Amino acid sequence: MSKTLLLAEKLYKNRSLSLEEYEELISCRTPESVQYITKKALEERHKYYGNSVFIRGLIEISNICKNNCYYCGIRGANKNCERYRLTPDEILDCCKDGYDSGFRTFVLQGGEDAFFTDDILCELIKSIKALYPDCAVTLSLGERSKESYKRLYDAGADRYLLRHETADEGLYNRLHPENMQLKTRLDCLKNLKEIGFQTGCGFMVGAPFQTPLHLARDLKFIEEFKPHMCGIGPFIPHKDTIFKDEKQGSAELTCYLLSIIRLICPNVLLPSTTALDTIDPKGCEKGILSGANVVMPNLSPANVRAKYTLYNNKKSTEVQSAEGLKILKKRMENIGYKVTCDRGDVIKISDGKSKI
Repeated sequence: MSKTLLLAEKLYKNRSLSLEEYEELISCRTPESVQYITKKALEERHKYYGNSVFIRGLIEISNICKNNCYYCGIRGANKNCERYRLTPDEILDCCKDGYDSGFRTFVLQGGEDAFFTDDILCELIKSIKALYPDCAVTLSLGERSKESYKRLYDAGADRYLLRHETADEGLYNRLHPENMQLKTRLDCLKNLKEIGFQTGCGFMVGAPFQTPLHLARDLKFIEEFKPHMCGIGPFIPHKDTIFKDEKQGSAELTCYLLSIIRLICPNVLLPSTTALDTIDPKGCEKGILSGANVVMPNLSPANVRAKYTLYNNKKSTEVQSAEGLKILKKRMENIGYKVTCDRGDVIKISDGKSKI
């Protein structure tokens, strides 16, 4: 038996490896170890969530951002980005359309746009929860103060997604300007969890300068932080960034890491991301067949979807739109899964190995 397969078995048994072992699991993967990890990941996924695929209605509320992350197409310094901002009424219209289609979770995502103050967001969250009390509200609006997060939580927000991008400080600094620090990002994640949010982190796969050791640090961080949600996707270059000529990330490696994350945190809510579906025509299916259990179709108005360009050729039609929900359901049925229209909260477990 190969050492990588032994490591895979150890991970399945203990839900934990050393940093060096995670690095080897990535660097020296074999067809046998990939097959084993994928099989076990699906067993764990089915143990907690059956064949359900939870849908989240994604509403991209603004592509205005104060930050200048070097890999991002909506970075503040990109003069070629056509900016937009949805009004609270437009956001509520998106929620109505989504609710009527069967969505029971709304994800409000956007750049760090100063327009969306605590007061505006709290009123918006309260309105959504009053209109749709059986729905969950997820926010993905970047770094804010602990006091701000607490106000949003008290207003009724249920979940918060904040990708850490990389758990390696050196790599983080190569991907972001000097005014952005990994410690700030990690402190925000800690604050979110302490407040009571279902908290999500995540990272890019195949980012510029990234090595297996960097990815191993991400896996170790996830093991220790134990997020309720984890969003990972392949790096895809954007034409208006300094990384425009860099190679995009791998769908195969992304799927392998999805399976590993499922073994580390068996009850985690794990999306098959738009980025994965963008680089592979069967990316959505491949993510689900690797242990993912969430898909986020786009409820944003059709006239702004193409403007929220985090990377080149972002997929914004068919699966990633509300009108394509029937297509999504069929795609999932074809691989033995069923789209489930409910809140899809994380299942809490405590068994001595993994506790959320």
